[in-house]
Amino acid sequence: MIKGSIVALITPMNEEGSVDYAGLEKLIQFHLDEQTDGLLVLGTTGESSTLTQSEEEQILQLTVKKVAGRVPVIAGAGTNNTKETIEKAKHFASLGADALLVITPYYNKTSDAGLAAHFTAIAEASPIPLILYNVPSRTGMSIPIHVLVNLAEHPNIIGLKEASGDMAYVMDAARLIGKEFFLYSGNDDLILPVMSVGGSGVISVWANIQPKIVHELVKDTQDGRWQQAKEKQLNALELIHALFSETNPIPVKAAMSLLDLPSGPLRLPLVSLSKEKKKQLAQLLLKERTVEK
Repeated sequence: MIKGSIVALITPMNEEGSVDYAGLEKLIQFHLDEQTDGLLVLGTTGESSTLTQSEEEQILQLTVKKVAGRVPVIAGAGTNNTKETIEKAKHFASLGADALLVITPYYNKTSDAGLAAHFTAIAEASPIPLILYNVPSRTGMSIPIHVLVNLAEHPNIIGLKEASGDMAYVMDAARLIGKEFFLYSGNDDLILPVMSVGGSGVISVWANIQPKIVHELVKDTQDGRWQQAKEKQLNALELIHALFSETNPIPVKAAMSLLDLPSGPLRLPLVSLSKEKKKQLAQLLLKERTVEK
């Protein structure tokens, strides 16, 4: 059961650009202390496209060891090469991941049949379950709802991270998929509406900086405290929008730096948040701290 607030964890870097493994360990402990329900490593927010194979292995191994079974660990394994994704799936399973997040193949522009064949081949070969990832703004394609419904029948495909922002798509998925299937909001500003139609939780960028609030928001919806959940969601919208004022994870790493959380520089081709937006982010974080007090 992988439900609740799952943080899409950043990869902290040292100033010269190497992975800050000590900082990563601190972040994992921070999330365990703040009640985060699961950790996603090696995803978009973790700058996976700029990590070496050795870095991926070390990050996943450290995370699994530090978590020690207390919460699920999900590893981002998707590529636009089916064979490579299968190899990653097997390897990450051997390193202790509980599940895999697998993005739609990008750049290739496959057909519906090719998309179904891609995910099915990975699901057949993977020793651990898959969560599909629908984010057309990054990949250039969306998983058609009829393809998703058919894929959901596979016993090793257990859920979807839905980051298109299309609530009609989410509602169709909730309506048409018959078995228990985990639907995660991939948009921090849509946690409340996704949960209202039977969502399972969120895979969250926002949780990098306010994990307890995100956990409590999801828990409120699970326990029927909809008014409290609504207040948390609406109160956070300005900050959430600021966290996506530039390409993720540029703003969230800037926010973490402002909060003295391990973060460090970005790897090219990403560059630091603009001074003006960093100033706006600092003002919002100060406002949040004042409200909390």
